[in-house]
Amino acid sequence: MSKNLNSENQAREPSRRFCVAPMMDWTTSHYRFMARVLSRQALLYTEMVTTGALIHGDTDRFLRHNPKEYPLALQLGGSDPGELAHCARLAEAFGFDEVNLNVGCPSDRVQNNMIGACLMEHPDRVADGVAAMIAATRLPVTVKHRIGINGHDSWEDLCEFIDKVSAAGCRTFIVHARIAILEGLSPKENRDIPPLKYDWVYQLKARYPHLEIIINGGIKTFDECHQHLQHTDGVMLGREAYHNPWLLAGVDTEFFGQPAPVDSRHNALRRVLPFIQEELDRGVYLSHITRHLMGLFHGQPGGRQFRRYISENAHRPGSGIEVIEAAMAKVPEPEISAPTPA
Repeated sequence: MSKNLNSENQAREPSRRFCVAPMMDWTTSHYRFMARVLSRQALLYTEMVTTGALIHGDTDRFLRHNPKEYPLALQLGGSDPGELAHCARLAEAFGFDEVNLNVGCPSDRVQNNMIGACLMEHPDRVADGVAAMIAATRLPVTVKHRIGINGHDSWEDLCEFIDKVSAAGCRTFIVHARIAILEGLSPKENRDIPPLKYDWVYQLKARYPHLEIIINGGIKTFDECHQHLQHTDGVMLGREAYHNPWLLAGVDTEFFGQPAPVDSRHNALRRVLPFIQEELDRGVYLSHITRHLMGLFHGQPGGRQFRRYISENAHRPGSGIEVIEAAMAKVPEPEISAPTPA
């Protein structure tokens, strides 16, 4: 993919009313393309990419995306202001709509490099990084963070973090409504065990009405989304949007008052097939793509057979589009009635 793919849209602030969370190994370009077929409006996020990987690794590979994925935000992991500024410029050059700083990942590996949730203990350092990013790019700079970490988990600690980072120029905070426990819990356990405190996020919005506050953590249904939207500016869904992607097909109508872009799971997958073929022609293995499609027929008759057929066949040498078509044929296709004339 070439740079400057999105120059027409970069002057426009993306809507964060409904977002799909950045998730390592999950929100790849292959997942995001399907998500965009299902919703034109949901704001999508990349996996976290560290500043070191972008500066010292294969930049083009890490920032590769399809222009049909917009609106799309790049999430960065890092804490050095100079490196963050450099990567913010790269985000703009490659056409992203937003650059987001990860202050929420609890893994040991990122902690050792001063990345992620451990930065909740260092609000001045986050503020310096945010200020450097804002100075380096025209893109909106946002922060995704926890409500605290063990040892720094008071309401006063959280407000100090918001005060300092907002003073540096950040106007949008995406708040995972749990603390992170940095010793003794795995990243997976940190997504489930610390209790959710949605009321803290609501209180942040009440205390800082001039800031955009997006709530994240454990949200699964549209009813829950509407409840949160009574108190915050937007919602961010993670695992539910990945494991049950058809949920996204209702987003444009439910939250933006716009027609749904696709009328069935089968037709959604058909619209993804040309992209999959392009990826296969690039040398990507089919199994690397199809692992992100497995939830599309979640809960549907034949959905289990769909997943089994792909699992048993996508890894075979030379596997192509025909595997997906054969798997899709195992799911009964609903009749779609024609629109009633006005």
